[in-house]
Amino acid sequence: MWIAVVISVALVAILYKYVLGTYGPNPFSTDTREPLKPMVHDRKLKNKVLKQGFLASKVPQDLDAIVVGSGIGGLAIAVLLAKVGKKVLVLEQHDRAGGCCHTFSEQGFEFDVGIHYIGELQDHKPFRCVIDQLTNGQLQWEPMDNPYDKVVLGPPEKRRIYPIYSGKKRYIDELKKCFPGEEKAIDEYVRLSKKLSNGVWFMVLLKLLPIPIAKFLVHTGLANRLSSFFSYASHSLTDVVNGLTQNKDLRAVMCYIFGTYGKMPKEASFAMHSLLLGHYLNGAWYPKGGASEIAYHMIPIIEKAGGAVLVRAPVNRILLNDAKEAIGVSVVKGQEEVHVHAPIVISDAGIFNTYEHLLPKDVQTMPAIQKQLSMVQHGDGGLSIFIGLKGTKEELDLKADNYFVFPENNLDELLEDYMKGSREESSKKVPLIFVASPSAKDPTWPVRSPGKSTVTVVSFAKYAWFEEWKDDKVKNRSGDYKELKKAFIDNILEAVTEIFPKIKDRIEYIDAGTPISNQHYIGAPKGEIYGIDHGIPRFDVELNAIIRPQTPIKNLFLTGQDVMLCGFAGALSGALTCGSVLLNRNLHLDAIGLAKRVNNGNNKKKE
Repeated sequence: MWIAVVISVALVAILYKYVLGTYGPNPFSTDTREPLKPMVHDRKLKNKVLKQGFLASKVPQDLDAIVVGSGIGGLAIAVLLAKVGKKVLVLEQHDRAGGCCHTFSEQGFEFDVGIHYIGELQDHKPFRCVIDQLTNGQLQWEPMDNPYDKVVLGPPEKRRIYPIYSGKKRYIDELKKCFPGEEKAIDEYVRLSKKLSNGVWFMVLLKLLPIPIAKFLVHTGLANRLSSFFSYASHSLTDVVNGLTQNKDLRAVMCYIFGTYGKMPKEASFAMHSLLLGHYLNGAWYPKGGASEIAYHMIPIIEKAGGAVLVRAPVNRILLNDAKEAIGVSVVKGQEEVHVHAPIVISDAGIFNTYEHLLPKDVQTMPAIQKQLSMVQHGDGGLSIFIGLKGTKEELDLKADNYFVFPENNLDELLEDYMKGSREESSKKVPLIFVASPSAKDPTWPVRSPGKSTVTVVSFAKYAWFEEWKDDKVKNRSGDYKELKKAFIDNILEAVTEIFPKIKDRIEYIDAGTPISNQHYIGAPKGEIYGIDHGIPRFDVELNAIIRPQTPIKNLFLTGQDVMLCGFAGALSGALTCGSVLLNRNLHLDAIGLAKRVNNGNNKKKE
């Protein structure tokens, strides 16, 4: 008994020190939001911020840290450090900053590549508070329509469309209207999802506690007992929803959003899925001015502290000293290498790129590194189609919502058949497409691009289908590659024009981005868009204790999706966790504290 008491007291003391302790500087100590400045639509002016090319002469002196990669995980950790006075250099291999938050233009049409919709952006939410602080309140968000998602099941002649509404009560009520007699199943689905999503805090805890304590919690089974999230993580989405209802359409509707983390329902963890339901339960938003606004408003904060964000700066290796400690990076500039030094190196390039491409071979073989690599695998490749249209959203009947389109309700069978097929066969039977109009979501679009509209489609494709062309010139790949792309485009476009018939004769531009496009533009080693695979093994409690911001290499840290979870919110959480380690305080709790202070102040003003 006394042993149990001593252990309990020790755990409480450790918990207080490493999770509740506040020892370092706090980037959320004050509300740094500023009055809104006029929005900049001039692309040339924005490019002066987003497209600052690398030159050795532009590298600031006496750097405190170097960040490899300018996705939201990289930019966020740089801003967090900048807010406490640190001088940070962010290096991006592409020709513009932002990672999956960047946009590109073709034939006068602007397209986003990774930001389609974001949840939990109510003014009082800590997540919104974090984004406001990281952009000094300059990033504005536009709520999407309600319903924000529509699930389409079946062929055109037997099509069923199920709207997904925001607001917990309305979400449940509308679902029950669509599925009378399934009230009990729907209530249990929502109850269980809420219970699990509320337990995700334990993932942060595991990554902030010292490794020996985290391993103790894992190997004693306490981690699974203390966390509803991890206790359910090994249950597949398919098993859970099949246990709730026999209605196949309802099963599909409960599963539909699996595409936002990239695993078919039978391979997906219900715990992960529960986070997505909670994330969007109170609505969805899109950034005013487009996704490039995110990086555009973060970079000046980094620069104000003396740092810089430089593009066309491919890092080919992390520099180590004789003691195998990170001391900087090497940047390829033409035929030469430029060495940049800093006491801390932070990688937003993903665990595979960091360990397998940026470290020397002899270091890659370290048991601790191989242990981490053995626990993860590459996510599935992403396939995107970009469509430029002549006409306004009113003329084309485009709205601020998303469509998830499936040819039938047997989702696992459809996905499995697709991924196992040959590339020629699978190009004719894409089982899932996400369809949305970024231009319809953005209220500034009519000012920026009058008389034009865009539609973006996202799905999945195997990297192996396209791998043989990965070394071709990006804009001049072989005819066979172009034919395969066209086969995917034609099949998907047929499904899209059935949903949006008015766009059929108004297409002025169309092209596809394949897994090897992702490899080139966002540095995804196998064309994945969500980092490491988010199947059930990803949520093994030991994996989540071991993969953390600290790496086996001293002074080398990880940020972004692979530290925590995929997507914009997951990568941002990875940055907060990395910042917590570097600044020796729990930034997640700091953000919650600031959100409460801001809300209390707002409430007093109203009174």
